Amino acid sequence: MRFFSDNAAPVHPAVLAALGNANTLDTAYDGDALSKSLDARFSELFETEVTALWVPSGTAANCLALAALCPPYGGVVCHRDAHIQNDECGAPEFYTHGAKLMLAEGEGAKLTPATITTLLDSIANDVHRVQPHALSITNATEYGRVYAPAEVAAIGELAKTRGLGLHMDGARFANAVAHLGCSPADVTWRAGVDALSFGFIKNGGMSAEALIFFKRDLAAATLMRRKRAGLLLSKGRYLAAQLLAMLDGDLWLETARAANTGAALLAGAAGERLLHPVEANEVFLRATADEAARLRAKGFDFYDWADGEIRLVTSWDQQPEHILPLADAIATL
Repeated sequence: MRFFSDNAAPVHPAVLAALGNANTLDTAYDGDALSKSLDARFSELFETEVTALWVPSGTAANCLALAALCPPYGGVVCHRDAHIQNDECGAPEFYTHGAKLMLAEGEGAKLTPATITTLLDSIANDVHRVQPHALSITNATEYGRVYAPAEVAAIGELAKTRGLGLHMDGARFANAVAHLGCSPADVTWRAGVDALSFGFIKNGGMSAEALIFFKRDLAAATLMRRKRAGLLLSKGRYLAAQLLAMLDGDLWLETARAANTGAALLAGAAGERLLHPVEANEVFLRATADEAARLRAKGFDFYDWADGEIRLVTSWDQQPEHILPLADAIATL
């Protein structure tokens, strides 16, 4: 009955087991064996040498990445509806020590080379204007839309041409990859991404996200920023254990596929109520206040997105039998 947020989903049993196995004496902070193994494990996944850092939240991953890519006097181009713009309580500006978020347009909260260029070309190249230093895209977006490798590559080429760093907010990166069926490398570094916030908490983890640097020279200063921000946890092995458990046997993909499958069931029942194509695990529907109240009266929990719109989010742990009652209720409104 719970479709409010995948953050509310339980922790996967494999992650809980990994935490138990990590509950032994080891070196503190990130000097333990599990933390030290992250670079190699994520390098194997992405088919290139990366630096992988654990952090305790998606906000931390996003903001540390942006601080590495943009100086305090610079700007970060993002979509007007990006999470870093609307849902981080000013954290990007705080962690970058003042960098400006520069807002661009795009259908489904997706940027395109055209919309980015329109914004960039409007900024005079002089000392009186904040100059862009980075781009940030979200995959999957706030509306559950997914960037394909070719779309990321087009943005990546533009970023390279303009001398901008490219960050990907991947709070639901697993759901995007599950939808695309591609290699994680194809939609990240091969397409020009410099840093990735790789989300695990929404997808079965408990309290650990991964910050992946494909441009590895960005990592050294980030280690200092992570400590200075109070994000270097003294028992980091428990965060590393979660990430490694999700990587084992591609559990991160298995759980994402389950959540995506649930969203597809709801989309199939929505008909003309559907506001956006369903490409991950979020479903946006037209529903009047009365219709929303009728769904809630049946016990379903969800988010009122905008006037006459609701958002439904499916989770890795919801089986079809948990989802079909809501699909039937939507179909019969």
